[in-house]
Formats: sequence, C-alpha cells, structure tokens
Amino acid sequence: MSTPTDRPQLLPVTRAALASDPGLLVAVREIGVRRGFDYTDDAATATLLKERRKAVGRVGTSAPVWLGCLAVVAAAGWPFVSPGVPALAGKPPAVLYGPALPLLLVGGWLWVLVWRRWKRELLHPHLVGYREVIGLAQAYGVPVTHIPDWLVGRTDNSSGKRAAPIPSYDEVERRPPGGTAQRPVPEGRDQARDEAQVRGQGQARVGDAAHAPDAPALPAKPFAVSTYEASTEDGGWHGEGGCLLFIAGVIGAGYGATEDVPPALLAGVLIPVAIMVWVVGARRGREREALREEAVTYVRALAAAQAAGAHIPELSPVLRKLLAEETERAAE
Repeated sequence: MSTPTDRPQLLPVTRAALASDPGLLVAVREIGVRRGFDYTDDAATATLLKERRKAVGRVGTSAPVWLGCLAVVAAAGWPFVSPGVPALAGKPPAVLYGPALPLLLVGGWLWVLVWRRWKRELLHPHLVGYREVIGLAQAYGVPVTHIPDWLVGRTDNSSGKRAAPIPSYDEVERRPPGGTAQRPVPEGRDQARDEAQVRGQGQARVGDAAHAPDAPALPAKPFAVSTYEASTEDGGWHGEGGCLLFIAGVIGAGYGATEDVPPALLAGVLIPVAIMVWVVGARRGREREALREEAVTYVRALAAAQAAGAHIPELSPVLRKLLAEETERAAE
C-alpha cells in the first residue's frame, strides 16, 4: 500500500512536456547549465521542490518568529502592566513606559531578520531557475498544471503580490519536433551568446523530443470530481445557524415559562428546527467529504499519469487548493 511520501508528486511541468518543443528543451537545458541543476530530471525536480518547500516553511516557525511575537506582545502590554508594579509607582512616564519601545524595536528587528531569511530561501538559485523554466513553458504554450503559492512567495489561497513572481516572456510560436523556434530571453540577456553556449550540448539532445513516444491518455474525470469543483462550502453555516436557533429557542421558551408569557413559549419550535438544520448540515458535510475523497483520488491519478509521461492541463482553482492541502498534510 502506498503512503503519502511515496506517491507520485504532481509537478508544475515535466520533462515530457518540455520535450514537446525542441526550442523549449534547449532553453531549459541552458537554464540548467547556468543554475547547476537538471530541470529535465523529474525525480530530481520533485525532490528539489519538496526540500525547498520545507526550508521555506521552516522559516515561518523558527525561533526568531516566536521571540519577535513575544517581544511585540510584551511591548503592547507593558503600558497596562507597569502602573501596577510597586517599584514603578510615582515614576515619570518616560521611566514608566520606556521599556515598551526597546521591546518593540527588538520584535521588529527579529521580524526583519525572518523576512530576509525567508526571501533568501525563495531566491535559492535552483528555485530561481525553476521559475524561469515555468515562465518559458508558459511562453511556449506548454500547459503548467499549477504554480504553488510558496514557490512564488504568496500566502496560501491569497491574491496578494508575489514576492518571487514567475518571469514573463514573449509568447513563442510552437514548432513540431525537429523544427526550430526563436526562444525568448529575459531583458539584458545576450541571446547569441546563450545560443552559442548550448549549441554543442543542446542540438545533440534535441532529438529526444523528435523520438519521444506519444504521451499516455489522461484519466477520465469522474462526475463526482466535477460536482466537487462546482460545489461550495455551503454546509459550513449549518452549525452556526443551528446553534443560534437552538439558543434562541431555549431562551424564548425559558422566558415564556418563567415570566408566564404564553406567546414566548412558541420560541420552543426553534429547537427542533435547529436540530433539523444540524442534521442537514451534517449530511451535506458527509456528501462533500465523499466528493473530496473522489477528487483526491483523481489528483493522485493525474500525478501517476504525469509520472508516466502524460501532459496534465492546468488544474482548476478548486483542485489547486485541494492539491495544496494534500501537499501540506503529507509534509506534516
């Protein structure tokens, strides 16, 4: 039985996809030469992403983060605590509240250190090169299944600014294996020099794409997965709504009984309504969980197909979120 650690990892782009265009394959190999990493090796790339993701995540749970939080909390709480300290009674405000500023400065300094370390991890040369590979794949029209939030320095499920965005290149007309295409280069790069650097090793390997076997078929998407993608978290409000109805029913019925107000006793009807809401919410929650399991199985099937050489299209936002959750769960 497979475990979360030995299941195939769904990569943003694979060697089979990169090899679908000779020009792209040459460009990716050139990036590998500059960055000292073979981005056409799927196993090595999967290991790289797993290790670097852990390294980036460890920054957010390191000791400076907690010490910085404690320092800021202490600075915020000191003005409220210091007046009650007998030794400080009657002292001037500069002495009474003075320690709060050094604590705030220490907390801010620690957070700056954490941010710089986090940015340094994001700018690891191998990750920078992989972001270039993804940017080139997009320029060549090669499907990118997903772009992990951590890889671009963005908070999970947010739409904020990326700290390490994917480079943007001009679109390139794709060529069949054996053809040629002008590949994009970032601003400031010497394309002639780059082409000369990789001509000897790139042209010798470009035949890989010409003789690559047909990619295997993708697994069919079950109807349950499509239903999961179309569904929303509509079962989440039932718990809170049922609780409010139950409290209102108990309070209303209790008030009617103790104060001899017969109309208020009608509020007791809300109690069975609250129970019905809870039951409906529980049923919908079970249904969505079953659909989620189907979606997880489908994503794993996509990862297995990708490992076998299939070209995986871009995942829907719902499946991207699900993939991020499963990756986080597997890393724990």
